[in-house]
Amino acid sequence: MRLAFLGTPEAAVTSLRSLVDAGHDVAIVITRPDRKRGRGSQLTPSPVKACALELGLNVGHRLSDIDDLGVERGVVVAYGRLIPGELLERIQMLNVHFSLLPRWRGAAPVERAILAGDAQTGVSIMTLDVDLDTGPVHLERRVAIGEKTLATLLAELATLGAQALTEVLDSSELLANPRAQEGVVTYAEKLTKEDFHLSASSTVEQNLRVVRLGQAFAIVAGRRIRVEGATPYRGDELAGGSIALRDGHVAMGVADGAIVLDRVRPESAKSMSAVAWWTGARFDQNVALWT
Repeated sequence: MRLAFLGTPEAAVTSLRSLVDAGHDVAIVITRPDRKRGRGSQLTPSPVKACALELGLNVGHRLSDIDDLGVERGVVVAYGRLIPGELLERIQMLNVHFSLLPRWRGAAPVERAILAGDAQTGVSIMTLDVDLDTGPVHLERRVAIGEKTLATLLAELATLGAQALTEVLDSSELLANPRAQEGVVTYAEKLTKEDFHLSASSTVEQNLRVVRLGQAFAIVAGRRIRVEGATPYRGDELAGGSIALRDGHVAMGVADGAIVLDRVRPESAKSMSAVAWWTGARFDQNVALWT
């Protein structure tokens, strides 16, 4: 099938490769323009663009670049922008959405599923319409969340989504017979900086969910640290909002117990073990305060 592919992040790359491997004719890949990153502000392509160039595919940055290419259908995977209704009227588009619709429509479905403590999530292959993630679903696949990190879960969903996408495109029955979404609608709002801020007033479980997102941070004695890994603390009681070295572990008190910091990254420093960080920080007291 002659396709247009719209996507941007690494999670979309697996679907693009899968389409090419399956023999589909990807006429064009639409992604965001290159952005300045790192020292020297060099322009860096999106992961999808880098993959497309590697595969020798035509790349564009405007939706109008799809015009006059004779594509039969569009495929959208984490493109990052709404598709205008006028374009959807001309070209039907399939979307690989990383949730079990209608739960977690919107920008951050995997993150919100983790933060909410959902037992499972999955992928929905849906036909796009003008409203946000409301289109009918052609195929759904499920996975358990468990204690997976965001990175691990995204990689799993990317693979599952690519497989489901090619299955739908290869089946005239699945393409022709999507089902309307059923169930309670929830919205996955884009995360803000505060969503990654650990909280002494939250539970152990909720703070560990935040850590699993990969960008958790706390302010310890006025210094910001990134918390890269943590586990529940099983030792003596520790007051919420305090942090101390206990039994050879750096423990951080929260509302219903404490968490052990495994790895941290202080500002302007490399990742290190939490014990190495604590030793080097040289706090005035054996117990410090954090927020």
